[in-house]
Amino acid sequence: MTDERNIAAQEPAVEEPAVEEPTAGEPVEPEEALAQDAATEDAPQEPDWKDLALRKAAELENVRKQNAQRVQKASRDGMRRVAGELLPALDDFERALAHAEAEEEESGAHAAEGGGSHHLTAGIRLVQQKMIDALRRAGIEPYSPKGEPFDPHLHEAVAQQAADGTEPGIVLEVVQNGYRLGDDVLRPARVVVAG
Repeated sequence: MTDERNIAAQEPAVEEPAVEEPTAGEPVEPEEALAQDAATEDAPQEPDWKDLALRKAAELENVRKQNAQRVQKASRDGMRRVAGELLPALDDFERALAHAEAEEEESGAHAAEGGGSHHLTAGIRLVQQKMIDALRRAGIEPYSPKGEPFDPHLHEAVAQQAADGTEPGIVLEVVQNGYRLGDDVLRPARVVVAG
């Protein structure tokens, strides 16, 4: 047993270098902090490429949707502006035609003798119909709510009139057609409502 003690006593003791722990209030050297972080991590973390790719694809899709919505809104705003300029001209066509056709009926004898006024009103009616067809192709639809219940979101009441055999709140007469662009009302129809 004494031999074992002698052998243990003869071996020099190996001392491990002491790591100095910073005390409170002492600044930590950046090299030391990096060395400690590197020692605690086994390997550097790689970014999750699949997750990153999915996130970027989702961002790109959101940008595409936002741009499509902006384009659609700009298109609708442009159509509203064009319709706002054209609708008064269509109203003027309608009034002029109603007046010309009323005169033709009064002077029916002149039209029957070969007068040219009938051809003029037919031509104007054709031009008016072409304008309405062009608006329809652009998505703008006229509507005439005669006989329908009054809806303040779609109609503008200009008068109320008593009518026998018609329940109150029904549109009796359309003074001016309304126009829609899809579900949006560009101009409400002006109507006379049963009272």
